[in-house]
Amino acid sequence: MARKVALITGASSGLGVEFARVAAREKFDLVLVARRLPQLTALAQELSSAHGIEARVIASDLSRIGAPQELFDALQARPPSILINCAGFGDSGAFLDLPLASATGMLELNCRALLELCWLFGRGMRDRKEGRIMNIASTAAFQPGPFMATYYASKSFVLSFSEALAHELRGSGVTVTAHCPGATATGFAATAGVAGSRLFQQQKPADAATVALHGWRAMQAGKTVAVQGVMNKLGAFGVRLSPRKLVAGLAAHLNKPG
Repeated sequence: MARKVALITGASSGLGVEFARVAAREKFDLVLVARRLPQLTALAQELSSAHGIEARVIASDLSRIGAPQELFDALQARPPSILINCAGFGDSGAFLDLPLASATGMLELNCRALLELCWLFGRGMRDRKEGRIMNIASTAAFQPGPFMATYYASKSFVLSFSEALAHELRGSGVTVTAHCPGATATGFAATAGVAGSRLFQQQKPADAATVALHGWRAMQAGKTVAVQGVMNKLGAFGVRLSPRKLVAGLAAHLNKPG
Protein backbone atom coordinates (compact mmCIF):
# COMPACT_ATOMS: atom_id res chain seq x y z
CA MET A 1 0.00 0.00 0.00
CA ALA A 2 1.31 3.44 -0.95
CA ARG A 3 2.35 5.65 1.90
CA LYS A 4 0.14 8.59 2.77
CA VAL A 5 1.33 12.13 2.15
CA ALA A 6 1.78 14.95 4.67
CA LEU A 7 1.93 18.49 3.29
CA ILE A 8 3.80 20.89 5.58
CA THR A 9 4.14 24.61 4.90
CA GLY A 10 6.80 26.72 6.53
CA ALA A 11 9.02 23.65 6.41
CA SER A 12 12.39 25.36 6.01
CA SER A 13 12.83 26.27 9.69
CA GLY A 14 11.47 26.09 13.22
CA LEU A 15 8.36 24.08 13.94
CA GLY A 16 7.88 23.25 10.27
CA VAL A 17 11.16 21.31 10.29
CA GLU A 18 10.19 19.47 13.46
CA PHE A 19 6.75 18.54 12.14
CA ALA A 20 8.45 17.16 9.03
CA ARG A 21 10.74 15.04 11.19
CA VAL A 22 7.81 13.63 13.15
CA ALA A 23 5.87 12.84 9.97
CA ALA A 24 8.89 11.13 8.42
CA ARG A 25 9.37 8.98 11.52
CA GLU A 26 5.72 8.00 11.19
CA LYS A 27 6.47 6.89 7.59
CA PHE A 28 4.55 9.58 5.75
CA ASP A 29 5.83 10.77 2.41
CA LEU A 30 6.32 14.52 2.53
CA VAL A 31 5.65 17.64 0.55
CA LEU A 32 7.76 20.41 2.06
CA VAL A 33 6.86 23.98 1.17
CA ALA A 34 8.60 27.26 1.99
CA ARG A 35 10.41 30.07 0.22
CA ARG A 36 13.97 28.86 0.87
CA LEU A 37 14.84 26.04 -1.52
CA PRO A 38 18.32 25.14 -0.14
CA GLN A 39 16.96 24.52 3.36
CA LEU A 40 14.05 22.49 2.00
CA THR A 41 16.35 20.39 -0.16
CA ALA A 42 18.71 19.65 2.73
CA LEU A 43 15.81 18.63 4.97
CA ALA A 44 14.29 16.41 2.28
CA GLN A 45 17.61 14.63 1.77
CA GLU A 46 18.06 14.17 5.52
CA LEU A 47 14.62 12.67 6.06
CA SER A 48 14.60 10.52 2.94
CA SER A 49 17.93 8.99 3.90
CA ALA A 50 17.03 8.49 7.56
CA HIS A 51 13.52 7.09 7.15
CA GLY A 52 13.23 5.69 3.62
CA ILE A 53 10.38 8.00 2.67
CA GLU A 54 9.88 10.23 -0.34
CA ALA A 55 10.16 13.96 0.23
CA ARG A 56 9.20 16.48 -2.44
CA VAL A 57 10.17 20.13 -2.10
CA ILE A 58 8.28 23.09 -3.53
CA ALA A 59 9.72 26.57 -3.14
CA SER A 60 6.83 29.00 -2.92
CA ASP A 61 5.89 32.28 -1.28
CA LEU A 62 2.39 31.40 -0.15
CA SER A 63 1.57 35.03 0.60
CA ARG A 64 1.57 35.66 -3.14
CA ILE A 65 -1.88 35.72 -4.73
CA GLY A 66 -2.38 32.47 -6.63
CA ALA A 67 0.36 30.51 -4.84
CA PRO A 68 -2.00 28.26 -2.82
CA GLN A 69 -3.88 27.34 -6.00
CA GLU A 70 -0.60 26.54 -7.76
CA LEU A 71 0.39 24.28 -4.89
CA PHE A 72 -2.97 22.52 -4.99
CA ASP A 73 -2.71 22.00 -8.74
CA ALA A 74 0.79 20.52 -8.39
CA LEU A 75 -0.39 17.85 -5.93
CA GLN A 76 -3.42 16.42 -7.70
CA ALA A 77 -1.69 13.13 -8.54
CA ARG A 78 -1.11 12.40 -4.83
CA PRO A 79 -3.23 14.66 -2.64
CA PRO A 80 -2.17 14.87 1.01
CA SER A 81 -4.08 13.19 3.79
CA ILE A 82 -2.45 15.57 6.28
CA LEU A 83 -2.15 19.34 5.88
CA ILE A 84 -0.05 21.23 8.43
CA ASN A 85 -0.27 25.00 7.98
CA CYS A 86 2.87 26.17 9.73
CA ALA A 87 3.92 29.06 7.46
CA GLY A 88 3.68 32.43 9.15
CA PHE A 89 5.63 35.28 10.65
CA GLY A 90 5.35 38.10 13.17
CA ASP A 91 6.84 41.50 13.90
CA SER A 92 6.96 43.79 16.89
CA GLY A 93 6.51 47.45 17.67
CA ALA A 94 3.71 49.98 17.88
CA PHE A 95 1.32 49.31 15.00
CA LEU A 96 1.37 52.86 13.62
CA ASP A 97 5.17 52.93 13.62
CA LEU A 98 5.57 49.73 11.59
CA PRO A 99 5.47 49.48 7.78
CA LEU A 100 1.97 48.86 6.52
CA ALA A 101 3.35 46.30 4.06
CA SER A 102 4.54 44.16 6.96
CA ALA A 103 1.07 44.05 8.50
CA THR A 104 -0.75 43.33 5.26
CA GLY A 105 1.82 40.72 4.24
CA MET A 106 1.41 39.03 7.59
CA LEU A 107 -2.34 38.76 7.08
CA GLU A 108 -1.82 37.42 3.56
CA LEU A 109 0.36 34.57 4.84
CA ASN A 110 -0.93 33.91 8.35
CA CYS A 111 -4.63 34.15 7.41
CA ARG A 112 -5.51 34.24 3.72
CA ALA A 113 -3.06 31.56 2.52
CA LEU A 114 -4.04 29.28 5.40
CA LEU A 115 -7.73 29.77 4.63
CA GLU A 116 -7.22 29.03 0.93
CA LEU A 117 -5.22 25.87 1.61
CA CYS A 118 -7.88 24.59 4.00
CA TRP A 119 -10.56 25.20 1.36
CA LEU A 120 -8.58 23.73 -1.53
CA PHE A 121 -7.36 20.57 0.19
CA GLY A 122 -10.18 20.21 2.71
CA ARG A 123 -12.85 19.59 0.07
CA GLY A 124 -10.94 16.61 -1.31
CA MET A 125 -10.42 15.24 2.18
CA ARG A 126 -14.14 15.56 2.84
CA ASP A 127 -14.95 13.74 -0.41
CA ARG A 128 -12.55 10.93 0.53
CA LYS A 129 -13.93 10.94 4.09
CA GLU A 130 -10.41 11.00 5.52
CA GLY A 131 -7.94 13.69 6.48
CA ARG A 132 -6.23 15.72 9.17
CA ILE A 133 -5.68 19.48 9.12
CA MET A 134 -3.53 21.24 11.69
CA ASN A 135 -3.33 25.03 11.76
CA ILE A 136 -0.60 26.56 13.90
CA ALA A 137 -2.15 29.22 16.07
CA SER A 138 -0.50 30.35 19.31
CA THR A 139 -1.25 31.22 22.89
CA ALA A 140 -1.31 34.73 21.38
CA ALA A 141 -4.68 33.76 19.89
CA PHE A 142 -6.45 34.09 23.24
CA GLN A 143 -5.89 37.83 23.85
CA PRO A 144 -5.05 41.14 22.19
CA GLY A 145 -1.33 41.83 21.91
CA PRO A 146 -0.16 45.43 22.04
CA PHE A 147 3.22 45.87 20.32
CA MET A 148 2.48 42.71 18.29
CA ALA A 149 -1.06 43.72 17.39
CA THR A 150 -1.30 42.25 13.90
CA TYR A 151 0.38 38.98 14.81
CA TYR A 152 -1.90 38.37 17.78
CA ALA A 153 -4.95 39.25 15.69
CA SER A 154 -3.86 36.89 12.93
CA LYS A 155 -3.55 34.01 15.38
CA SER A 156 -6.97 34.82 16.84
CA PHE A 157 -8.30 34.40 13.31
CA VAL A 158 -6.55 31.03 12.97
CA LEU A 159 -8.02 29.78 16.24
CA SER A 160 -11.57 30.95 15.56
CA PHE A 161 -11.55 29.74 11.96
CA SER A 162 -10.15 26.33 12.91
CA GLU A 163 -12.74 25.78 15.64
CA ALA A 164 -15.57 26.68 13.28
CA LEU A 165 -14.26 24.49 10.47
CA ALA A 166 -13.77 21.58 12.87
CA HIS A 167 -17.42 21.88 13.90
CA GLU A 168 -18.61 21.95 10.28
CA LEU A 169 -16.61 18.80 9.52
CA ARG A 170 -17.87 16.73 12.45
CA GLY A 171 -18.67 13.20 11.32
CA SER A 172 -17.02 13.69 7.93
CA GLY A 173 -13.83 11.74 8.67
CA VAL A 174 -11.82 14.99 8.55
CA THR A 175 -10.57 16.72 11.69
CA VAL A 176 -9.16 20.21 12.21
CA THR A 177 -6.77 21.05 15.04
CA ALA A 178 -5.66 24.49 16.16
CA HIS A 179 -2.29 23.98 17.81
CA CYS A 180 -1.43 26.75 20.26
CA PRO A 181 2.18 26.73 21.45
CA GLY A 182 3.64 29.44 23.66
CA ALA A 183 7.18 30.80 23.46
CA THR A 184 9.22 28.21 21.56
CA ALA A 185 12.92 27.97 20.77
CA THR A 186 12.84 28.65 17.03
CA GLY A 187 14.01 31.49 14.82
CA PHE A 188 10.65 33.22 15.23
CA ALA A 189 11.68 35.47 18.14
CA ALA A 190 14.72 36.85 16.35
CA THR A 191 12.84 37.38 13.09
CA ALA A 192 9.93 39.08 14.87
CA GLY A 193 12.26 41.22 16.95
CA VAL A 194 11.04 39.87 20.30
CA ALA A 195 14.04 37.84 21.42
CA GLY A 196 14.74 40.56 24.01
CA SER A 197 11.14 40.86 25.19
CA ARG A 198 10.08 39.93 28.70
CA LEU A 199 8.08 37.01 27.26
CA PHE A 200 11.24 35.33 25.98
CA GLN A 201 13.56 36.56 28.73
CA GLN A 202 11.47 35.67 31.78
CA GLN A 203 10.71 32.08 30.81
CA LYS A 204 12.63 29.36 29.09
CA PRO A 205 11.13 28.79 25.63
CA ALA A 206 9.88 25.29 24.97
CA ASP A 207 11.91 22.88 22.86
CA ALA A 208 10.66 22.92 19.26
CA ALA A 209 10.80 19.13 18.86
CA THR A 210 8.70 18.67 22.01
CA VAL A 211 6.14 21.22 20.81
CA ALA A 212 5.88 19.57 17.40
CA LEU A 213 5.35 16.11 18.88
CA HIS A 214 2.60 17.51 21.11
CA GLY A 215 0.88 19.03 18.10
CA TRP A 216 1.20 15.88 16.02
CA ARG A 217 -0.32 13.71 18.74
CA ALA A 218 -3.17 16.17 19.27
CA MET A 219 -3.88 16.22 15.54
CA GLN A 220 -3.87 12.44 15.28
CA ALA A 221 -6.22 12.26 18.27
CA GLY A 222 -8.61 14.66 16.53
CA LYS A 223 -8.43 17.39 19.17
CA THR A 224 -9.86 20.71 18.07
CA VAL A 225 -7.74 22.99 20.28
CA ALA A 226 -4.40 21.90 21.74
CA VAL A 227 -2.42 24.22 24.01
CA GLN A 228 1.11 23.00 24.68
CA GLY A 229 2.45 23.22 28.23
CA VAL A 230 0.76 23.40 31.63
CA MET A 231 1.53 27.09 32.22
CA ASN A 232 0.30 27.96 28.74
CA LYS A 233 -2.94 26.11 29.41
CA LEU A 234 -3.43 28.00 32.64
CA GLY A 235 -2.72 31.28 30.90
CA ALA A 236 -5.12 30.57 28.04
CA PHE A 237 -7.85 29.75 30.52
CA GLY A 238 -7.05 32.65 32.83
CA VAL A 239 -7.37 35.37 30.18
CA ARG A 240 -10.97 34.31 29.58
CA LEU A 241 -11.83 35.21 33.17
CA SER A 242 -9.84 38.45 33.40
CA PRO A 243 -10.85 42.03 32.47
CA ARG A 244 -9.86 42.75 28.87
CA LYS A 245 -7.91 45.90 29.78
CA LEU A 246 -5.85 43.90 32.26
CA VAL A 247 -5.20 41.21 29.66
CA ALA A 248 -4.06 43.77 27.08
CA GLY A 249 -1.85 45.46 29.64
CA LEU A 250 -0.17 42.22 30.60
CA ALA A 251 0.48 41.35 26.96
CA ALA A 252 1.95 44.80 26.38
CA HIS A 253 4.25 44.31 29.39
CA LEU A 254 5.49 40.97 28.07
CA ASN A 255 5.94 42.13 24.47
CA LYS A 256 8.10 45.14 25.33
CA PRO A 257 11.86 44.56 25.55
CA GLY A 258 12.93 43.69 29.09
